[in-house]
Parts: sequence; C-alpha cells; structure tokens
Amino acid sequence: MRASSRLFFHLLLFAGLLFAGPSFGLAAHATEPGSGELRWRDASGQLQALASLDTDVEYKVSGLVAEVQLRQQFRNSGKDWLEAQYLLPLPDGAAVYSMSLEIGERRVVADIQRKEAAKKVFEQARNSGKRAALVEADEGNLFRTAVTNVAPGETVTIVLRYWQRVDYGAGRFSLRFPLTFTPRYHMRDGARPGDAGIDTPQVFADDNAQAPLRTHIAVQLDAGVPLASVDSSSHAIISTRHDQRWDIRLRDASVLPDRDFVLSWQPQPQTQPNVASFRQDIDGAHYAMLMLMPPQQQAQRLPRELILIIDTSGSMGGESIRQARAALDLALSQLQPGDRFNVAEFNSTLNPWSSEAVAATPEALQKARAWVDQLQANGGTEMAPALRFALAGHAPPGYVRQVLFATDGAVDDPNGLMQLIDEQLGDSRLFPIGIGNAPNAGFLQAAARHGRGSETLVTDTGNVGKAMVSLLARLDHPALRDLKVDWPAGSDVYPRQLPDLYLGEPLLVTARLAAPVDRVQVHGQLAERAWTVPADLSAARPAAGLDRLWAQSRIADLSDQLARGGDAPELVEAITRTALDAHLVSAYTSLVAVDQTPARSADAALKHQQIPNVMPAGTHFAQTATAAELELWLALLALLLASLAWWRQRACR
Repeated sequence: MRASSRLFFHLLLFAGLLFAGPSFGLAAHATEPGSGELRWRDASGQLQALASLDTDVEYKVSGLVAEVQLRQQFRNSGKDWLEAQYLLPLPDGAAVYSMSLEIGERRVVADIQRKEAAKKVFEQARNSGKRAALVEADEGNLFRTAVTNVAPGETVTIVLRYWQRVDYGAGRFSLRFPLTFTPRYHMRDGARPGDAGIDTPQVFADDNAQAPLRTHIAVQLDAGVPLASVDSSSHAIISTRHDQRWDIRLRDASVLPDRDFVLSWQPQPQTQPNVASFRQDIDGAHYAMLMLMPPQQQAQRLPRELILIIDTSGSMGGESIRQARAALDLALSQLQPGDRFNVAEFNSTLNPWSSEAVAATPEALQKARAWVDQLQANGGTEMAPALRFALAGHAPPGYVRQVLFATDGAVDDPNGLMQLIDEQLGDSRLFPIGIGNAPNAGFLQAAARHGRGSETLVTDTGNVGKAMVSLLARLDHPALRDLKVDWPAGSDVYPRQLPDLYLGEPLLVTARLAAPVDRVQVHGQLAERAWTVPADLSAARPAAGLDRLWAQSRIADLSDQLARGGDAPELVEAITRTALDAHLVSAYTSLVAVDQTPARSADAALKHQQIPNVMPAGTHFAQTATAAELELWLALLALLLASLAWWRQRACR
C-alpha cells in the first residue's frame, strides 16, 4: 500500500472513531455493574461482587394518608471495609421523619440536624472507624443514603420512615413508589443561577442486568370505604381481603427495580366521596386535611387552542418516545373544527412544527400527525426555550388556551423553570404528561401547580390511549376557578393558591388550625355562575401524620418562594426551622446515625463505592450530547474530511 493511501486509511479510521465518540461514551456507561450490586475485576478478569442492596417497603394506608417503612439492607461481600452510597427516589412530597441503623442486634436511632452539621458528624464517624449512616435530600424527589465502615462479610440495615398523601382522581385512589429514576440532565438554560444540581454521581446498570437484589413491597390498605377493585398497572400483585382491610404484596419474590410501583383502588359506586376530612390533635396543635369533589356538571364545550410540546431528548429513547408520540397523535385526533393548535419538539434545541397556532383543518392535522410520527429521541433536555415558546402565544377571544407538555421531566434543577412558568403563564394552563416507567413526578406535579393545571402520568404502555382520553375529557369541561376556603383566623393552610379544577379532580388542602373547627365554606366560580358549598369537618376521621404532611407542604411553599427570588436568608431559616421542628429531612436538614462502638482500625483501608440504580424499563439513550458538543464533533469531522480531501488530491498528482 502506498504511503499516501495508508495515511488516507488511517485518517479515515480516526475520523470514524472520532465521530462515534458520543456513542462510545454510552457503551461505556452501559457496562456499569448490575443494579444494587458493586463489582470489581480480579487478577483473572472475572467480575466479583463487592456489595449489594435489598429493599423492603411496607405501606400502612389509612384513608388519604400512608405511613411507609423502607428497609435498605447493605451487604459487603468483598474483602475490604466499605463505604457505600445510593441515590434513593421517593414519592413527591414524602415527609421523611425517621432513620435508624441496625447492625446485628444493635439499633441506633438517627438525629435530625442541619445539613452541614450532620455531614460533619458522619465524616467524623467515618474517620474514627465508627459505623454511621446519613440520609440527606438531593434534588427533587431524590435522597442520598450513605453508610460507612461496613466490615467485610457484614450486613447493615438502614430503616427509613415517611408519610405520604394518597392521590385521588377520576374516581380512583392511588399511590406510587419509585423504584428507580430517569437520569437527570444538567440544563444549560433554565436552571437557577448558582445551583450546582446533583453532586452524587448518577450511576446506572446496563439494560440487561438481572435482578441481583430482592425488592419486596407489601401494602396494608384501610381505605375507609367499601372497594370495588384493587389493582396495579405496573406489577403483578396478590391481594387478600379481610373485611374492610386489604393486604397486598408483589406476586414475585424478587423484581427488577426498573419502574415505579403503582397501586390503585376504586370505591364502590355508592361510596364515591364528595367530602372526606381528617384531623389530628397533637401537642396542643390542631391539623386538618380536606378533600372535596366539585360539582360534576356537563357544560358547553368551548373552542380550544391546544399547544402540544413533546420532549425528544435522549432520556426519552425507546418506549418513552413511542408513548409520547401516541399521546400527541391522540390529542391531535380529538381536535374539532373551530379549534386551533400547534406542535413543537425540543431536545438540545427547539423545533416547532409551525411558528404560530393554526386552524385545526383536516389538512393541517394530517400534516402535523405525520410530523409527530417521525420524531426520534436525541440530544439534551433544554426545556426552557420550549416552555417560553408554549406560553408566549395568546388565544383569540372565547378560546381556552391549554398547553400539553409530554416529557419524562429528566431535568436536574427545575427552580428556574418554575419561575419562568410563573412569569409567562398568562391565560394559558399547563398540563404536563409524564412519560416512561419512572417519570420525574415531583417536577411534573410542581409544573402543574405553577401552571394551574394538572399532571397525567402514563407509565403503562397499554394505557396511553385510556389516559389521554381521560385527560382530554377533563379538558373539555370548564374549570372551577377562583377557589377559596373560609378558614378561621390564625389558620395556616397549603397550598396557598388553590388550583383550577377539572372534571374528576378534587380540592385537597392541609391546614394547621388555631382551634378545632366544625365547618368551613368553599367558594368557586363555575362557567356560568358562582358556587358555594359548606364542608363539614365535625365528623372528620382521626389520622396520624397530618402534622408532618402539613410541615412538608409548608416547606414546599417556602421553597417555591425561594425559587421565585424571595428573601433567601429568611426563607432558608424558615424552611430549616420547620424541618427541625417536624423532624423532617429537607434541603437544609439531614438524618444521621452513629454507632459509638469503634469498628474499623486506623490502619484498615476504606473503599468508597456508589451502588447503581437500574435504568427505567424501555429507556434507551439515543444520544445525550448537547448541541455544543455535537457542533464540536461535527467541526472536528469537517476538519478531518478537509485533510482527507487534501491528501487525496496530493496522491493523485
């Protein structure tokens, strides 16, 4: 082979490798250890287990409130002392109030401390060879569990307890436990300036990982009303009825934690609630939770301007993008003559189908549906430009402007996005559609709250059509607007700004009262008239945990104020004080437990390992390079191709 030809071949090979650079990075990512298991290669090249993690979840549901115990069992199968970390997703709004560390027969109960103080205690325990555990809030609904000085062959258990609220909508109660999470994308645009996002590495197992851990979920359900059905759209379950109580567990002893666990139950028709109220009196304070269903009246359908936004970033690859396309296609098919619409996709860049909303003619709808059908997942998750585009327009007089936003919510810091929604919402209403087996429910619920709409989570592939039909049916009905509850003076109630309600959506509020109250008045505005109804609290059902759920709601409200640019020192201290008083993990408080018995000697080495999460089922990253990274690769490729052309020209002389 001539020297010039050999050089041409080598440059061409190098160009191919260079252009494949982002894909090589993904292949390396896909070879991480299996979920819940840390492995290392020995001298012979064989993978050896280093540590593993089992998870047991026990729910006790009473009406609208659930208390949850989560046991994480860490096993050190290696030959070295170990410190392990694990990113733990929990339901949005989970009020984490307790943690204990169990080593054999010993049990150490954690203290709640300011975040920096708790971290310092943990580090001191690590350095002195004492076993210790730390649980701190990471970002959104993610928590970081760390356990240190686990001896070779030893098992330690972290026990977490938290309260969560049961959801209700479209005639069904439901709860959700996230067994994994969609990797968060670090946004260039939209994040609050100065925030670093997630510090803990996001480590994921490959798509073919077998379940190297045991995940067990059991639910003790006391709904308070007779039930017509109990089922799970996510997992096979076994349910047993004992009068009014139901016991539910996973059918399989071990499941791969690659999707959210979802359980729902439906009351018998004659027991559908109109008003449900709960109360708790503790330490001289009075708490109440109220759920009230608005009137389910049929009303004349108003013409709508429907703006459809679809997330086509890399995290939406695989089944998620297929679900999203199906959801938008169905939304387009439901539009009627006289409606208006537009569609846009976003990943690293924004790509609208049209520069502005157009009339929903058969020809326009056919073109838009074909455009949606060819969309593929690729690139980063730059959400801010898409939100600006969606909220920038104004519908003609007489139209209802609704924005449907299909995404997995895989962003690392939503604070700037919430501020953008607050500033630019105008007369639009935002309806996030959560797509995938582990969507970021916390972000989606926050976006709906700020956008004065409601979120819809579509995790079941076969349920896309049903979920979208239900959502579009709700949107056909005028909202119950301008809601207000006449709570007595001195009450502290959340949410402060009550949302608009659509068909099948309840009003749900949590209050701390200065004194017990028997009745409150609820006011709202229907399409044609004012609406007022009394809510009787005199027969409220006793319920534990309302104090901590109220505190968690107050922390969320204060955090919203902070994200909107409120007085930072004052708000941070208010969040911290609320969390300390309620013994809750927050952005500024953590739980730390230390076994005072020294375990590891000073001369024994300590290995640090990150236990991986499983990638959500159906998620395949098509490409995660940002626009700037892609431009760099293309520029380098163009330079190489120019060099190749020059060498070819010389060789032919």
